[in-house]
Amino acid sequence: MTTRFESTDLCNELPAPGYYPGTISSARWRRSESGHRMLQLLYALRTVAPAYGCVAEYFVLEGATERGAAMARRRLAEVYRACGLDPQPGDTISPAGLVGGRVLVRIEHDEYNGRPRLRVAGHRRPEPEDAVAC
Repeated sequence: MTTRFESTDLCNELPAPGYYPGTISSARWRRSESGHRMLQLLYALRTVAPAYGCVAEYFVLEGATERGAAMARRRLAEVYRACGLDPQPGDTISPAGLVGGRVLVRIEHDEYNGRPRLRVAGHRRPEPEDAVAC
């Protein structure tokens, strides 16, 4: 059996910035390079080339500056709402409750170590017709 490159393997063109339907495929606690506790979400995106079908987002909730942690919690609350959940003050942040959640993920272009990559820039709840397509 011979395995061959496909045309999409040789193209470095990122998907256009915008909203894409996705599902949260993983949500777990991790440690940042600085040793701080953070939450990592992996989104499985549809309607993009397979090479870009998974994008990660990180929320540093401990060890960051007060402002940074507050911004991370605000962005995370946006994810919960986009999944149809309604977090309340005092609720425990439970990553397991996000797995399988369907969201529209806003993607932008970014650069890391001199290479282009996708960056999660926002979330919103799918409209009923988008949810069916997810």
